[in-house]
Amino acid sequence: MDKYNFDEIIPRKGTNCLKYDLEEVGDRAALWIADMDFKTPDFIVDAMRRRLEHPVFGYSFIPESYFNAVTSWVKDLHGWEISKEWVRYIPGIVKGIGMVLCRFCNPGDKVIIMPPVYHPFRIVPEKNGLEVVKCPLIPIYDEEGFLKTYKMDFDALESVIDEKTRVLILSNPHNPCGVCWPVEELKKLAHICAEHNVLVISDEIHAEMAFNGHKHHPFATVSEEAANNSISFLAPSKTFNIAGIVSSYTVVPNDSLRDIFFRYLDANEYDSPTIMSVIAAEAAYTYGHEWREQMLDYVQGNIDYVDEYLRKFIPQLHCVKPDASFLVWLDCRKLGVTQEELVCLFRDKAGLFLNDGSMFGEQGNGFMRLNVGCPRSILTSALESLACAVSGMNK
Repeated sequence: MDKYNFDEIIPRKGTNCLKYDLEEVGDRAALWIADMDFKTPDFIVDAMRRRLEHPVFGYSFIPESYFNAVTSWVKDLHGWEISKEWVRYIPGIVKGIGMVLCRFCNPGDKVIIMPPVYHPFRIVPEKNGLEVVKCPLIPIYDEEGFLKTYKMDFDALESVIDEKTRVLILSNPHNPCGVCWPVEELKKLAHICAEHNVLVISDEIHAEMAFNGHKHHPFATVSEEAANNSISFLAPSKTFNIAGIVSSYTVVPNDSLRDIFFRYLDANEYDSPTIMSVIAAEAAYTYGHEWREQMLDYVQGNIDYVDEYLRKFIPQLHCVKPDASFLVWLDCRKLGVTQEELVCLFRDKAGLFLNDGSMFGEQGNGFMRLNVGCPRSILTSALESLACAVSGMNK
């Protein structure tokens, strides 16, 4: 069994890397956008390298082995037996969401989101001429007043649905808080949406990153209502750090929905992947089980490290420990500053570039999103800088 090295620091500046080379980031420690700083595993790089040894890169098709790898992986991880006929390549999950909205909605229709939530859930519908209806999650606090988790507000959901409501976009697991939604909540959501003929888009890009003691439940598996009224999106991109290769796929169990959506994809050739997308995904799902386990152990260690460090040295801040993903939702409300001041504290005083919590909706005010998918030495340096910045606030 190989032992993978997640402590290795791999310089990324100068590679047209969004995370590091964006002018706004500058020399700050980049702990924001959701890709990791870990080396993409050799079994993926080697598979692509073998293909590069052939000097012709013409049109290609998706081999049967790709579908076998996807269906086997999903069954092994989630116990979800999917047919290859349910699966199609998608050129990115955000793009996939846009495709569903373009096919199943008309201008002026309504789309429900549950903030605080991944900001493209709002941006994509708005830019496609749809009305975004917000049904905020209910925050659950611990005995110290820090955020513990969220739950869905079903009373509010029933109240905002009307005859113009067409789609609800679900983040499962949730981004930015990392909640693995309980089966009963997902069942209730499925029932309400089916009852009102509201199609559910389930973004499950962090599905492969549930930690010890937590389990991801694919939305389509929780009930017949969920299976028959949903379009799910998955990808190996977060787990294996290959977001730039674009290897997403959609799973649609319902025959009627699948026929409508897949015809649309086929008509526009949206389901035609690049050569490397298929090769990378197949390699990840064929050889990636052990790498995934070791990576999750390391990321879980990073999360625990952040939690312990904050408790000891920056008790005004709180780590909302995720059930899944390498993204940590930081509760900074006890600092008693405005969101603008909070962002300034992190970026200008501490020299850290995190995601501003307000980008996930007004419910994100008082929060910052921290990416811990990096070597621990980088995290240590960042936390030390943050501790100095916080201690100097009143000086």
